[in-house]
Amino acid sequence: MCSTRAGREKVGSFVRGHPRGLITLAGTEMNERISFYGMRAILVLFLVASVGQGGMGIAEGAATAIVGIYLSMSYFTALPGGWIADRVLGERNAVLVGGIVIMLGHISLAIQLGSFFVWAGLALVCAGTGMLKPNVSAMVGKLYDEEGESESASRRDAGYSLFYMGINLGSAIGLFLVGWVGENVSWHFGFGITAVAMALGLIQYVLGRGNLGKAGERPGNPLSEAEKSALKPRVTAVVAAVLVIGIVAFATGTLTVDNVTYALTALALVVPVCYFVYMFVFRSGDMTGEERVKLKAFVWLFIASAVFWMIFDQAAGPLTLFAKNSTDLTVGGFAIPAGWTQAINPVMVIVFAGVFAFVWSKLGDRVGTGAKFSVALVLCGLSFVLMYAATLATQGGSVQVSLMWLVGVYFLQTIAELCLSPVGLSMTSKLAPKAFHAQMMGLFFLSISAGDAVGGQVSRLQPLLGGDYYLLLGGVAVLGGIAMMFFLGKLRGLMAEPKPRDVKLAV
Repeated sequence: MCSTRAGREKVGSFVRGHPRGLITLAGTEMNERISFYGMRAILVLFLVASVGQGGMGIAEGAATAIVGIYLSMSYFTALPGGWIADRVLGERNAVLVGGIVIMLGHISLAIQLGSFFVWAGLALVCAGTGMLKPNVSAMVGKLYDEEGESESASRRDAGYSLFYMGINLGSAIGLFLVGWVGENVSWHFGFGITAVAMALGLIQYVLGRGNLGKAGERPGNPLSEAEKSALKPRVTAVVAAVLVIGIVAFATGTLTVDNVTYALTALALVVPVCYFVYMFVFRSGDMTGEERVKLKAFVWLFIASAVFWMIFDQAAGPLTLFAKNSTDLTVGGFAIPAGWTQAINPVMVIVFAGVFAFVWSKLGDRVGTGAKFSVALVLCGLSFVLMYAATLATQGGSVQVSLMWLVGVYFLQTIAELCLSPVGLSMTSKLAPKAFHAQMMGLFFLSISAGDAVGGQVSRLQPLLGGDYYLLLGGVAVLGGIAMMFFLGKLRGLMAEPKPRDVKLAV
């Protein structure tokens, strides 16, 4: 019984065992995901639709590459977004600014004023997502630190699983609502709905900020005056270099959509490597010895995450086109939009997220992070092996297959996702050096960026390889997951996780 005022406040700050601020952050992220996944439901279909149908008339291979790079850059910008929060704005203000920029991007896509506004809209959404997503996720972990829960890894994992359920609720709403409106009314009207969703998310966030306590209120490692003075010429030089490269590319005729996707793919792969070198070599003094060891473990989990997302986010490109071209989408006499098939995954996450939160809480430390990641890779790989079988069932494209093929694919991917994604967010929060908390969350999202960038480029091969494309990628993931199982003990040591035999079973 809590008889003191402090005790009463602590009990009052929890909703069913979790910080009340979790509702505010989950609600913000839910609305942002309505806008993000709503646009994702129709983006590849909008790009391949003819100009007469209100689309862009882009070839399928190029369109899937664009979608992959768009998804990649949405996560790539999480690193500078995390840096800005750590050094300048604080996570709380960064989330607010990011939401505003996202809303402006969706408005740009909705206004139907030509291709420039389409590319500008995609760029704004990418930039805003980088400000909002890593920082709202990082604040979830800080809520548990504030309430004295940092020692309870399983409790934090459960909190992130519940947070992740809110994400997928928003994803499902966006996919269903915008998917139907975009395909049946107007692409641009669908984009307009995503702008409204982000506006509602901003209102919810501002009204609920009082529940966040001091989480993300100030930058974790603010810039000194000397650093601010040194930063200005560097930023100016980078902006000038980008402008010069753009002008030269335009003048020489090399500023094409394909070349831009190639350049951004290279960027998504080179930057994480450089950033790891920067942290290990040049900023090592800002970390304790224990933090440096944990960062080594993070590198291996980063690679596993990249492989997972290379496959998982193909849903927005090749799998949606497979649904449109090769799947019987008639359900109960109603022809569902192709974009709705992407909603199978978030609906399943909503169903199973609570179960996984309960399981992780009960298992505690008996199943380590590495084991969860390896299982995720194997299951995700098997989903593409099943996808290979689905392409065989089309008999060379002459037969439309049952929707249940895609349901099976998404079921395997959902279980894999629940083993990796919310656990990955929680893992990053635990492994992050104190001075780079938000940046580390951004670095985790760079693993998604790298995977999506590679996935976007290799998706160009799908029309050429047919079903063999899915078998090839699935095999890579399965082999990666099996290989990871041989190093689980090493990972536990690097992460300072207790060995299974040292963990007492809960009664």
